[in-house]
Amino acid sequence: MPEGDTVFRAAHRLRTALEGQVLTETDFRVPRFATADFTGHTVDEVLSRGKHLLIRVADVSIHSHLKMEGEWHVYPRGTRWRKPGYKARIVLGTEDVQAVGFELGIVEVLARDREDDAVGHLGPDLLGPDWDPERAAANLARDPDRPIGVALLDQRIMAGVGNVYRSELCFLRGVDPWTPVARAGDPAAWIDLAHRLLVANRDRTTRITTGDRRPGRTLWVYGRRGKPCRRCRTPIRSGEIGTATDPERVVYRCPRCQPRPGGSAV
Repeated sequence: MPEGDTVFRAAHRLRTALEGQVLTETDFRVPRFATADFTGHTVDEVLSRGKHLLIRVADVSIHSHLKMEGEWHVYPRGTRWRKPGYKARIVLGTEDVQAVGFELGIVEVLARDREDDAVGHLGPDLLGPDWDPERAAANLARDPDRPIGVALLDQRIMAGVGNVYRSELCFLRGVDPWTPVARAGDPAAWIDLAHRLLVANRDRTTRITTGDRRPGRTLWVYGRRGKPCRRCRTPIRSGEIGTATDPERVVYRCPRCQPRPGGSAV
């Protein structure tokens, strides 16, 4: 599932392939930008901002978001794509490579001075050069009654945490996701752990939170409903969490290691 570390790696691949190179092919397969053409222009910069990716070329930024299914692939020119062409949303080519964005949730072309329209709402980027833990902690503490499991997904607090890390963070902190922020412990400790987890995984193809690299043992609770907790053997449970303004998303927890507020293990 794409999270901040996934987008960070995608940006690195695209940066290596495209930055400083002249585009010989631009194919936008979304109706709104179907006529956009930047062939002959040099790619100036590729960067990630949380779960967003920006490719700066000519006087624009090509903005993409992976959402749930999106991927960026880079192929030596002439190589067969690993996904069918009808799933491609954008193709950027040079003399040597093709960068193909498949099933991207967002593809748009923005004037560079309008980048904030896409990413200006984001909190500090966990993997960005301007990471600011104090600001992120203050953002987290701002809504003390909000469930911690909802707040962690709010990209306005800090950019990069997705559903996998949300479940893993709550387990590692021993806190039920429904616990209000005010009762979930020091905001700075949550921010520090989130930063350490994403930094540890930013260069890995397999996300690891347990410290165990063996297949099937890399995560504590995410995706493990009904399986025994790796610490106490209690079956992992899942449920949906959200608020009136936050969409419900599935979360995983150990009812014994992460008791509900009030001490009940349900």
